[in-house]
Amino acid sequence: MTNIAATASPPTATAAALPARLAKGFVDRLVIIIPYLWLLFFFLVPFIIVFKISLSQTAISMPPYTPVLDFSDGVSGFFAGFRELNFDNYTWLTQDALYFNAYVTSLIIAAISTLLTLIVGYPIAYGMARASATVRPTLLMLVILPFWTSFLIRVYAWIGILKPEGLLNQVLLSLHLVSQPLVILNTYTAIFIGIVYSYLPFMVLPLYSSLEKMDYSLIEAAQDLGCPPTGAFWKITFPLSLPGVIAGCLLVFIPAVGEFVIPDLLGGSQTLMIGKTLWNEFFANRDWPVSSAVAVILLLVLTVPIMFFQQAQARAQEQGK
Repeated sequence: MTNIAATASPPTATAAALPARLAKGFVDRLVIIIPYLWLLFFFLVPFIIVFKISLSQTAISMPPYTPVLDFSDGVSGFFAGFRELNFDNYTWLTQDALYFNAYVTSLIIAAISTLLTLIVGYPIAYGMARASATVRPTLLMLVILPFWTSFLIRVYAWIGILKPEGLLNQVLLSLHLVSQPLVILNTYTAIFIGIVYSYLPFMVLPLYSSLEKMDYSLIEAAQDLGCPPTGAFWKITFPLSLPGVIAGCLLVFIPAVGEFVIPDLLGGSQTLMIGKTLWNEFFANRDWPVSSAVAVILLLVLTVPIMFFQQAQARAQEQGK
């Protein structure tokens, strides 16, 4: 009898543990499902709505376009609407040089701004990573501190600094470094300054995360073997920090391409960037279909650096294995 009870207990324990395993599996899947649901409702669904508007025609109504693929006419009306779809708005973008120039200018400005942000942010992140453990939290707080102030207020502050009678020119004139005020506001230089200042924390934080984890004994070993400090930096430090460099460049480049506030306030009315063009089409011209087409193409353009980043991560993981 004892042997029979002993042999019957393991299946009973297994049956008792089955609900716990199912519950754990459900929780694990829920952790994965929640981010996908977030992307579905706050990215994919709005993108589908914008894409649907881009296939419609402009109309003098509210909203200012002719709805397509509308379920109000039933399922048959919905499928009949496929025959009304057209890509005239996308064709219009290829025929007007304004939009092409806006895309190219935005990409160039974003690329130069990203490079400048990397040049400024890398020494800051390197200094934070090499600082003592007691000082690092303070330095990290100083990097995050600008986020405590409104983005719009910070950009407006640069207007007071860069305008001809602003703080910068007053200091330069008082020090006799210039004979007349510099014209910086409403130029591309002001846009670069605004983007670098505004997005600098997005570059510093990923770089700091990569540099902090680096084994600095490798640099000491390289110097012991006769490698100069500059060579040790380019052969050891920079390659090991490359994931942070790529992440920081993406975090700066992607929002800088579609930036509107900084070019509008610091660059003036003559600045041609896709963010300003998109705003003008939506609110000035009220041409929602064309502006939606502009937004869809902008999103497709921005997926290219994301794909490169994913490929770089995959190669890094394969090399790590």
